[in-house]
Amino acid sequence: MPNISKHILVIRLSAMGDVAMTVPVLRAFTQQYPEVKITVLTRAFFIPFFRDLPNVAVFPAEVKGMHKGVFGLYRLSRQLKKLGIDAVADLHNVLRSHILKIFFLGVPVIQINKGRTEKKALISGKIFQQLKTTHQRYADVFEALGYTLDLSNLNFPKPSVLDEKLQTLLGKEPKKRIGIAPFAAHQGKMYPLDLMKVVIETLSKDYKIILFGGGQKEIDVLNGFESISENVINVAGKLSLNEELDLISNLDVMLSMDSGNGHMAAMLGVKVITIWGVTHPFAGFAPFNQPDDYCLLSDRNQFPDIPTSIYGNRYPENYKNAAGSITPQKVVEKIMSVI
Repeated sequence: MPNISKHILVIRLSAMGDVAMTVPVLRAFTQQYPEVKITVLTRAFFIPFFRDLPNVAVFPAEVKGMHKGVFGLYRLSRQLKKLGIDAVADLHNVLRSHILKIFFLGVPVIQINKGRTEKKALISGKIFQQLKTTHQRYADVFEALGYTLDLSNLNFPKPSVLDEKLQTLLGKEPKKRIGIAPFAAHQGKMYPLDLMKVVIETLSKDYKIILFGGGQKEIDVLNGFESISENVINVAGKLSLNEELDLISNLDVMLSMDSGNGHMAAMLGVKVITIWGVTHPFAGFAPFNQPDDYCLLSDRNQFPDIPTSIYGNRYPENYKNAAGSITPQKVVEKIMSVI
């Protein structure tokens, strides 16, 4: 298909990590096709993700409000058509976007191939090999619309200038900054917190540690970690998303689980080390543009059924702490080798 579209609607309604993964692909698009306008349909909360992308606007979907249900989606399609949309890149491919597709009759709509068959084979143990990355699956949608993307050589934004609030929070001592996001949606994806405490204790002797999380239970845990050293700072619950992105852009490295924080750091060009429990990067969800050895993997000799699921929501009870097979020493050594 020739690239004749001048205004593409990008649909990505989902979890934080999935939305963050679209950003490097859209960054490549805006750098390679600056004449094309993009409108991203997503939740209003995620608007800051796209703040530095030229020619990209965000249309907030109120899927629990005025855009709820079939009639709400019809109302949404009418609003979007007024923008002059002439192609749709559906990076979500769920029932909601299928219904929207019907309302966009006459407009080219390309939907992502999620590779469900290959992913099912991966978690069933029939295959154990690298599948196409989610970033490439997104790029494939644009290619089907006539826009081939090169994801290999992006220009990332410079670190944000920190305002007085963030400078005060971090302190003025010139130490390298390590972000640590120890939580994930499911316990099987998390590094055991007692081992994470060892990692933080070791690294805080020489580096500034910034802890990320959300929700009162996580904040309580992170407050405990913060008490380890004056070099450990818990920012959970203290920052807006814009401020959090400013801070992340100034990290020297981010340590995260297979979770959204890693994708947020990667979309800003920050080095990201990830810990993998019952999931595996072969499914295609590793953070953008990171070397393979930045993924620290659970021991498959001890836990041969990994990956037990794509999203980490299903696993045998004895796999709950699989990530604990990665020693704190290995985590610390990897961070120190990268930083």
